[in-house]
Amino acid sequence: MKTTPAPTGLRKAAALLCLCAALGYAPPAPAQAPPDCQSFDWPLEREGAWFAAPNLPTIESGGQASTNGAVAIRLRPNDEVGFATPPERAPKAPGSFGAKLDVAAPAKPGLYQITLSDDAWIDVVQGGARLKSAAFTGRKACPGLRKSVRFELKGTPFTIQVSGAATDRLKLAVGPVEGR
Repeated sequence: MKTTPAPTGLRKAAALLCLCAALGYAPPAPAQAPPDCQSFDWPLEREGAWFAAPNLPTIESGGQASTNGAVAIRLRPNDEVGFATPPERAPKAPGSFGAKLDVAAPAKPGLYQITLSDDAWIDVVQGGARLKSAAFTGRKACPGLRKSVRFELKGTPFTIQVSGAATDRLKLAVGPVEGR
């Protein structure tokens, strides 16, 4: 059986790999998330992946969100939003932004988490009443993942209200709590 020698470029690459291995060189390790991004009270890798999606849909205040995914939101000045109920917490600074998003009934009632990329207040209104949050986790020093709040949702439509944001755009994710 006749063998064909490897092309010159391939032989050079193989020799370089052998030399690197002999010298103990290893490529740099992948960048790790900042330490504060690893210390949330529950995992947010799913939400981080949703936020990083290249074709993340952008919606305006008054739009529709899903119970299993993320969107980028164009917020409006708080006083132009038309909240279903007044936000529970007043904005910390004048000129802040907010949004109101309608969400169809979850496929399955239960515990859901709403996650924001940036600092803002989250209220959930269902059946005309503001829901009390079940749990909260947040880190100010984690770029792109600021806070996540859990709410016990019934099988009926609800409204998410974001208020007090310093910027007119942020990302929001909604999803059922995984593996309690």
